[in-house]
Amino acid sequence: MQNAILFLGVFALSIAAFTPAHAQESQVALRYVATNGNDSWSGTQPEPNADRTDGPFATLTRARDAIRDMKASDGLLPEGGVRVVVGAGTYSFEAPFALDAQDSGAPGFPVVYAAQPGTEVRLVGGVRVTGFDPVSDPAVLERLDEAAREHVLQVDLKALGVSDFGSPSGGGMELFFKDKPMMPSRWPNEGFVRIVDIVEKDGHSIHGKKGSKTGKFVYEGDRPKRWLDEPDPWVHGYWFWDWAEQRHRIKHIDTEQHIIEVEPPYHGYGYSKGQWYYAFNLLSEIDSPGEWYVDREAGILYFWPPESIDSGDTIVSVLPSLITMQEVSHVTVQGFTCEAGRGTAITMKGGTQNQVVGCTVRNTGAWAVSVSGGSQHAVIGCDIYQTGGGGISLTGGDRTSLTPAGHYAENNHIHHYARVKRVYQPGITLQGVGNRASHNLIHNAPHMGMGFGGNDHLIEFNEIHSVCYESNDAGAIYTGRNWTMRGNMLRHNYLHDITGFEDKGCVGIYLDDMFSSADMVGNVFYNVTRAAFIGGGRDCTVENNIFVDCKPALHIDCRALGWAHGHADGWIKEAAEKGTISGIAYNKPPYSERYPKLVNILEDEPKAPKGNLIARNISFGGKWDGVQDKARPYQTFKDNLIDVDPHFVDAANHDYRLKDDSPAFALGFKQIPVEKIGLYEDPRRASWPVTHSVR
Repeated sequence: MQNAILFLGVFALSIAAFTPAHAQESQVALRYVATNGNDSWSGTQPEPNADRTDGPFATLTRARDAIRDMKASDGLLPEGGVRVVVGAGTYSFEAPFALDAQDSGAPGFPVVYAAQPGTEVRLVGGVRVTGFDPVSDPAVLERLDEAAREHVLQVDLKALGVSDFGSPSGGGMELFFKDKPMMPSRWPNEGFVRIVDIVEKDGHSIHGKKGSKTGKFVYEGDRPKRWLDEPDPWVHGYWFWDWAEQRHRIKHIDTEQHIIEVEPPYHGYGYSKGQWYYAFNLLSEIDSPGEWYVDREAGILYFWPPESIDSGDTIVSVLPSLITMQEVSHVTVQGFTCEAGRGTAITMKGGTQNQVVGCTVRNTGAWAVSVSGGSQHAVIGCDIYQTGGGGISLTGGDRTSLTPAGHYAENNHIHHYARVKRVYQPGITLQGVGNRASHNLIHNAPHMGMGFGGNDHLIEFNEIHSVCYESNDAGAIYTGRNWTMRGNMLRHNYLHDITGFEDKGCVGIYLDDMFSSADMVGNVFYNVTRAAFIGGGRDCTVENNIFVDCKPALHIDCRALGWAHGHADGWIKEAAEKGTISGIAYNKPPYSERYPKLVNILEDEPKAPKGNLIARNISFGGKWDGVQDKARPYQTFKDNLIDVDPHFVDAANHDYRLKDDSPAFALGFKQIPVEKIGLYEDPRRASWPVTHSVR
């Protein structure tokens, strides 16, 4: 279960979905792009000819335009479509590679942009930085940490054509050295410091937690004295809740009273004693290898390289994105390494049956791939890491008509993401109707592993671990706050080693604030706090799951009958006045037909967590029951095996298959296909992970 699995059945289905039977390679029209190409050539040869009068194109844009010319001349694409083969090397973009409706393929006539098999093809949205010199300005040297002065280098970015640096608030320029993101100068270098106290005691309180609405707080120690001459100091913190962060520019530092005041707008939840933060964007805090700072007014970059500056490339991100697809259909992007953009690397809006296959997406300022609208788009077999935001966002389908989009993310390895925006940036999110995430490996993130919202999504055969390590009251798989988002299935997933910031606890599958009608079936949880969590919701199923060393395995509460009643009150009022709940005609087709339990919800104790079935689960070690007493009478418990040895095959090595003599089988438990969980071998992948590290 913790190794890549050869799962040929799924692989064959995936290929069949996007490979027309008659599209033989010999029928495909080939065009070539290479670093030694020329956009005035024909693009019909992979290498320049002997007299250099013809050969490959130099750019993807020229290849795109050639396909447009082909369609304009012949009226349609050749049978089998067109394949643009891009040769090995680095392609630095001056603008995003933009495709629109005229660049579409058609059923049986796909357009494919693919890296030459077996080579590394890098699409770069940044500028290579050269010409570093030691710092010589006495004023700058005086501001630098004494230990850093002999190591920090500087370069004039404006002289290299980079003059827009963006804001430290997020989405601005980043620095990468030897393919790794470098750390903006900060203190402390790792972790956080705590708010000693708030300044303005204004009586602010949320659910009993006290704080202040005003961004003024007391700090400990004298470190901020170093920041008094900084032109643009910032702090980044979890100011009130453990799952909500914000970046602030520092407005004033009172070194006598040890008070930091931040620039408005203040955090929406306020500020509370004991919460955590760090300071950044400070020249004076370059005090360790890998840190950098840019003087936005002068355009000077200061950098302490972790190795010799000549040992690898230094790149700053410039472009907002790398590939944009607007109302495009039947186009595939395959095998590229996409990196060094300030925003989301690949975006799709509208269209149908596009796919991103076997790509490596890294070192972006926001997401790797974002799909919005359209139908049947896919992200398959990609390696995604070191993104500033999340991994893959799939949004599509119509909630009014319950029309599914059919987007899916399959067999992707997504890890070490959400570098910049820390919360609500999951490895994969599904929104809308009828989308799927399967066979993905997701790990090492400060907050969510996956998120979903909407109807009829399928989340299956995924492995998620070591997420939520910088937050609490967070879910490895999270959704929340809607009675009408129903029909979602979460089955045969493996969640492990998820315990929250400072091991204070988070959640495995988190159905927050009355989210209803989600089925958790055949999942395996190991070392997860509050593994299966129903936060006041209805009509959910927790069935045939295995919980090992979870504390607790199951949580159910009745929050709508207490502190969270306001949400339910609003839905009830809306239903009475408008006949809708959250904008949905809940008691009329198609909802009344698809979800019959929703029709009479207002007559059936709507705030109560009714209709949940907890059946044929195994809980061993840890604690089983976190069900609130007031919620318990509303639940149906049936044939669960609690604190009885279930006879695992090899629990010491996390093999949670059951031996044939397991007492769970007598209760109706069905063997979980654990051998199918996680990644499977696929020759279309650009690279393969070799280890599943636990943070």
